[in-house]
Amino acid sequence: MAAEPTLPKCPTGIKGLDEITGGGLPLGRPTLICGAAGCGKTLMAMEFIVRGATEFNEPGVFMSFEERPDELAQNVRSLGFDLDCLVEQKKLAMCYVRVERSEIEETGEYDLEGLFIRLNTAIDSVGAKRVALDTIESLFSGLGNDTILRAELRRLFQWLKTKGVTAVITGERGDSSLTRQGLEEYVSDCVILLDHRAKEQLSTRRLRIVKYRGSTHGTNEYPFLIDETGIDVLPITSMGLTHQVSSERVSMGVPDLDDMLGGGLYRGSSVLFSGTAGTGKTTVAATFLEAACRRGERSIYFSFEESQSQTIRNMRSVGLELQPAVNADLLRFHAMRPTQHGLEMHLATIFRLVRDFQPKFVVLDPVTGLLTGGNDGEVSSMLVRLLDYMKGTGITCLFTALNSGGNQIEQSDVGISSLIDTWLLMRDIELNGERNRGIYVLKSRGTAHSNQIREFLLTNEGIRLRPAYLGLNGVLTGSARLAQENRDTAEAAVRRQEIARRQRELEREQNLFEARLAALKSEFAAKVDEIQRGLGELQQSESTLEDNQRDMAESRKVAEADLPIQK
Repeated sequence: MAAEPTLPKCPTGIKGLDEITGGGLPLGRPTLICGAAGCGKTLMAMEFIVRGATEFNEPGVFMSFEERPDELAQNVRSLGFDLDCLVEQKKLAMCYVRVERSEIEETGEYDLEGLFIRLNTAIDSVGAKRVALDTIESLFSGLGNDTILRAELRRLFQWLKTKGVTAVITGERGDSSLTRQGLEEYVSDCVILLDHRAKEQLSTRRLRIVKYRGSTHGTNEYPFLIDETGIDVLPITSMGLTHQVSSERVSMGVPDLDDMLGGGLYRGSSVLFSGTAGTGKTTVAATFLEAACRRGERSIYFSFEESQSQTIRNMRSVGLELQPAVNADLLRFHAMRPTQHGLEMHLATIFRLVRDFQPKFVVLDPVTGLLTGGNDGEVSSMLVRLLDYMKGTGITCLFTALNSGGNQIEQSDVGISSLIDTWLLMRDIELNGERNRGIYVLKSRGTAHSNQIREFLLTNEGIRLRPAYLGLNGVLTGSARLAQENRDTAEAAVRRQEIARRQRELEREQNLFEARLAALKSEFAAKVDEIQRGLGELQQSESTLEDNQRDMAESRKVAEADLPIQK
């Protein structure tokens, strides 16, 4: 069991920021948010105050030195923040303090005592637990004495600590330091640096935690964005590979394809379909989602090339009707050009739609389109974050990727193939002047899978995979397969005819043999009968002769007895 953090934290409620800070900002201590103009300092401070009042029941005070309360309320209304309502509910106190540089120059005096009194009154009026000061440069803009400035700045930060409030102070970035005064970052317990940069006509915002006393924290530079729901910080990756996995199988919508994958995909896994243009990647993705919707499971289709109506129309040509799933709110489309936003905005949009709709299946078609919004490393980093998020939420995710062709077809252009659980390659097979589609499994983690290249057909009734057909020169498809099948059929017919002829010849020879055998048996029986008759006659003659000899012998004995005795 993990040990409790030694430093108490104040959760900000800002998506992603609490994750990389390990729970939020230091409780009861000041935090400095610094950066150049337009990077989002004021909005982050305001969201910290508003989230505390609405989500954590911690009233707050927002003291501005530049913008009036009505201006601030109008600015943040586009984010869904109703400051007037919070003020009426005594959850928020808005203060505007105007510092006149001319008055300081005339009197030569500078004292924050009046600020402390006003701030203390505002804190007590709502029982504030959070305070935001925006921006600190305006507070010290008229002060030219560095010694007094440093003393008053330390005094301000110490006063905030004694009040026990969690404070956020915004500051403009200096030329050679994090802030213009160069001191705020040293007396703050936590320093967050914001940056707004533009590259190749695409702007991105970055956040980095420069220091955080008494706590571990993310040290990377994290992209963040501002949309209609507020600020969203996007961690580079998840904090660890601790997501749970499922052994349940889900169908791809093509029984033959499920068989190739050993029974379908594991729920919560990721699958990549890559191939050259026209190999049927979008059709597979649509079939995958249509099967999920038939099971009553929600799905989202993120398209970077085709509109919703175009995709629905095109899928009708292969027997897929997606409109009923859209009407039943089982399937949602989100179609946008990759160049419409930066990669971070795309990622945040995907996260927000997934959080709101809570689908079981997500398709991104094609992820290689995102390369127009960033380089290979940035796209790969975005997809790693996306995969971590999908796996952590148990969503089965399908990506399509356009391969540039050539000899390196077994390599994804976005460089995420090593992170994908199942990877199928769709390719064109050129033979005898034809181009036919083929599909095979490059890898599928945790399951036995086919090693065959199957012919891939797009028919009026959907996708069909033909069994692998091997010829002398490899896998045959299209007309070459048909011609070979016809040749094989003809050869099989000839073989069957030859077998029948041989069988008839065998039967004829057997009949002749049996007839000859019957004749020989009849002849043998006649000869046996003749021999037996002759033998009987001989035996009769022999018996008669013996009888005659016996009679003769008897008669001779009688005759000798009748002769006189010679003396």
